[in-house]
Amino acid sequence: MIAMMKHVLIAVCLFLPLQLQAAAVVGEMAPELSLPAVVGEETISLSSLRGKVVYVDFWAAWCGPCRVSFPQLQQLRDDLGERGFEVLAISVDEQVADARAFLEEVPVTYPVVHDGKGVTPAAYGVLGMPTGYLIDRDGVVRDVHQGYRKSDGEKLRAKIVTLLGEEK
Repeated sequence: MIAMMKHVLIAVCLFLPLQLQAAAVVGEMAPELSLPAVVGEETISLSSLRGKVVYVDFWAAWCGPCRVSFPQLQQLRDDLGERGFEVLAISVDEQVADARAFLEEVPVTYPVVHDGKGVTPAAYGVLGMPTGYLIDRDGVVRDVHQGYRKSDGEKLRAKIVTLLGEEK
């Protein structure tokens, strides 16, 4: 029994650092990503958005709060896009058709990509839907936002405006 517990403890000690390294951490560079668009043939990477403040939004078609966040994120992009703000939404639906159906009901003009295998949410350490990562112009994670309520829009706007005002 003690030998078995020893093996479990060793496995945990070896596995835990890998998990801790895999998550996007405030103050550190955001993990790179390059994913296919939900609609069209384009592939979009986070590095292609460098120089902008980016809100990376992990979502799923079955996510109720995502239906609240999408219109608000669209409004933020409409209002702040010319100042250098972009939203990059990452669907974690297994089937891209589910993401497409969601977008027919809740259309947006910002880039929406698909990761049905879950590689990117694992790299970022996503624990629930939606989860957003506010990334500055240099690619550094500045804030992590889990869940979404209607009242979150103005708080998020204030954080984005602050980052847009920072000198590069």
